[in-house]
Amino acid sequence: MKPIFSAGFTAAALTLNLGGSALAQERILISSDWGNVSAELADNASARALATMLPLTIEMDDHLRQEKTGDLPTALPAAPRQREFSTGTLGLWSSGDFVIYYRDGRVPQPGIVILGQVQGDVSVFDRPGKVTVKIAKAQ
Repeated sequence: MKPIFSAGFTAAALTLNLGGSALAQERILISSDWGNVSAELADNASARALATMLPLTIEMDDHLRQEKTGDLPTALPAAPRQREFSTGTLGLWSSGDFVIYYRDGRVPQPGIVILGQVQGDVSVFDRPGKVTVKIAKAQ
């Protein structure tokens, strides 16, 4: 018997199951000199812990021309990880490494914790160099 689900559907289902639902979750604002975006945090322990740290200012570097990464002031608790990410994914690489992905892709093991999803135009971060971002709860 052949499976009835396509690989794309399975990957999407894994993303929802492992990353947590972003519905009815905390909304945040990410602002920089390059532009501003809003995002919804995922429903997991890491994202909830991040919300308690806000507001934050993080110096971020470009990495592999797919993401901006920066250090959080303290580590976040563990949550399920996955290897795939999409444009606009907010992630956690190590327990204290905050990531904004501005391209689709895949990371090596152990994967990333999904912290949320940008709702605005994340392409504002698609440029080389450092950027300082401010992350705050949406009003």
